[in-house]
Amino acid sequence: MAVFPIKLVPSNTKIDFIGYRKIAYIFSGLLMLLSVGFFAIQGLNYGIDFKGGILIEVRTPGPANIDGLRAKLSGLGLGEVALQEFGQPTDVLIRIERQPGGEEGQKLAVAKIKETLSQDVASYRRTEFVGPKVGGELIQAGIIAVVLSLLAIMVYVWFRFEWQFSVGAIVALTHDVVSTIGVFSMNEHEFNLATVAAILTIAGYSINDTVVVFDRIRENLRKYKAMPIEELLNLSLNQTLSRTLLTSITTLLALLAIFFFGGAVIQDFAFALIWGVLIGTFSSIFVASPVVMMLNIRESISGGTVGGSETGQETPAE
Repeated sequence: MAVFPIKLVPSNTKIDFIGYRKIAYIFSGLLMLLSVGFFAIQGLNYGIDFKGGILIEVRTPGPANIDGLRAKLSGLGLGEVALQEFGQPTDVLIRIERQPGGEEGQKLAVAKIKETLSQDVASYRRTEFVGPKVGGELIQAGIIAVVLSLLAIMVYVWFRFEWQFSVGAIVALTHDVVSTIGVFSMNEHEFNLATVAAILTIAGYSINDTVVVFDRIRENLRKYKAMPIEELLNLSLNQTLSRTLLTSITTLLALLAIFFFGGAVIQDFAFALIWGVLIGTFSSIFVASPVVMMLNIRESISGGTVGGSETGQETPAE
């Protein structure tokens, strides 16, 4: 029985990725400007993890009437109240903005909620208070985690490849992280600790894809020493295109299932990862590689940084 492998793209593609780099620069530049602009003007819709507040998880006798519960709580004068189904149809997560009056004010608000929902709730599964100081510390810790991860990735790529590759990788990763934060600011999706975890996951996914491309570029630099750099980069990108698309599409299928069927609790997390996969694939092709070219990687290789026994130009096999 014959087995026919699945191919998303032909094995001999000759797409001029580097030729489209100026269009990619314009797109990335506008995306960065919009991201920074929205963040500076509108900021982020911080979740309770960062801005502080009250979180109550309740279980109702039957399937929860979210609209009815929201209507009752909205009339209590507690400010912003958010309700969402949490896991089972009988489980509801209630988020309320931090109340004035310190700890006593939070306790009074919880007592008022319990009194209002006494006929609708079978049990209270957990009640948490997050103060503004803790929220501020979490924001600081999140920023440090992202920055340190980017620096660690830069050092790793620097040791494995050349410094030009390291700069290209960090530019692409910064592009992905900033654009993700910008999209959350534009759409006012809730930004919480799960989102920070998603950003770190995006960085890991993006650098994995970028390193695969860089590895092929380095291999071809050793093999085709007289080939023009634009042609060599296009060759490397086309050779890894099938792997890049296959990885991205299979990952997206899983994330789309989580986004549409996983419930509201992890929807923002899934949205961040979906955007990260898309923008990470774009940056691996149209950001990282052109940056390496602009930093004259060919001169570094010619100076002996990367060894190879071949001399002269070779024609790649079709």
